[in-house]
Amino acid sequence: MAHINLGNDLPGIRGPMAFRPETARPLNELAEILLRSNNSLPPGERELIGAYVSYLNDCFFCQQVHGAIAAHYLQCGLSFIDDIKADFQSTSIPVKLKALLAIAGSVKKGGKFVTKEQIDQARNFGATDREIHDTVLIAASFCMFNRYVDGLATWAPADKEIYVQRAKMRAEEGYLNLDLHK
Repeated sequence: MAHINLGNDLPGIRGPMAFRPETARPLNELAEILLRSNNSLPPGERELIGAYVSYLNDCFFCQQVHGAIAAHYLQCGLSFIDDIKADFQSTSIPVKLKALLAIAGSVKKGGKFVTKEQIDQARNFGATDREIHDTVLIAASFCMFNRYVDGLATWAPADKEIYVQRAKMRAEEGYLNLDLHK
């Protein structure tokens, strides 16, 4: 049960967003820009950054939602996403993405944990300033989203297949004009 009466039984971030739709709109606009707008990083990699930060923050709902969307885009299984979250350095993802995930992990700890060496390494592996910027902003935003979800003690379905079933729809429809009540 959520810490406050949200007036609905929606899971994860959908509950508080339905409770305060006037704040949901700008939050969803931010998610749309960061995760789906034109960028040299594919949407699957951006979703993966969000899932990874959510994993580090132990936010079950967000890591499952965005992990499933990443898996949809990347055309892989959830087990591969789980492997990346647990130890991305030992997976077969591109080295540029590994460098960006390292930056995202540092942002999760606090912005000042990002080092010049991490930025230089990302650049050496081909990351642009925009990709580095967006990685930092995705990571910072997901820290906020995770704290929003867990700070209100929202609930999340335990069945990971639910997230997989919704991933294709969210990938196709995006984060704007969500019907928060379904």
